[in-house]
Amino acid sequence: MQEGRLPFRQYETWYQVVGDGEAPGRLPLLVLHGGPGSSHDALEGLGALAAQGRRVVFYDQLGGGDSDKPDDPSLWTVATFVEQLDSVRDALGLERIHLFGSSWGGMLALEYALGRPEGLAALVLNSTPTSAPRWAEETRRLHAELPPGLDEKAAEKEFWQRHICRVVPEPEALGRSRAKFGTQVYGTMWGPNEFTVTGTLKDWDVIGRLGEIDLPTLITSGRYDECTPALVEPLHRGIRGSRWVLFENSSHTALLEETERYLDVVGSFLLALEG
Repeated sequence: MQEGRLPFRQYETWYQVVGDGEAPGRLPLLVLHGGPGSSHDALEGLGALAAQGRRVVFYDQLGGGDSDKPDDPSLWTVATFVEQLDSVRDALGLERIHLFGSSWGGMLALEYALGRPEGLAALVLNSTPTSAPRWAEETRRLHAELPPGLDEKAAEKEFWQRHICRVVPEPEALGRSRAKFGTQVYGTMWGPNEFTVTGTLKDWDVIGRLGEIDLPTLITSGRYDECTPALVEPLHRGIRGSRWVLFENSSHTALLEETERYLDVVGSFLLALEG
């Protein structure tokens, strides 16, 4: 395992590489975490895929995790994070990759793929929305189904346990991630909570552009996910030939909720592409 810091503009990106290199025919997996403003921690279990003979590369996006956290709301745009992704690839020599994105990380992966970068072999999209307005509508519906009479804090906790992670007690990695959360990034781009989208992403919608993506794509989501099947269906329909696996005992964090099966599904997908 290797970790360190990479230059990005006048800031630094924390990164970690699990695995020594690629066996013949294998490609590295580059991982984009959710948020915006979160960290890689909840996805660190994907490092087990290095056993297939590939590097699994994690980094924390600017403003969250162990990367620099500048106090500058003007930074928090999709363009900043696309540029940071490119900077990580360049610095680590990741010429040809599989790209994994979870939640907001999947939105970033879609934006990146739509830019048609060189060397992108496949996408794995976990609980990835295609439309922030549709997300807001669905999460408001889920919020309305919570027990009546809960105050705001209790409602957020109940929502989390139903639709984000159903594992009790909560996995240690999630608590670690929350302790490093970049609240300015999240508030600027998304809003005050999961079901109130007021930030700069509030009108984000790529449904009409999904046909431009011509890559092998695996889509994963949970039965109880805040990214509901109704939100995932346009993604599956929009990317030709995509495969969608619904995890029946999971919500938004299937890697943590059904770890063994999740790793098997993603690992099998990558190996099948590589022959």
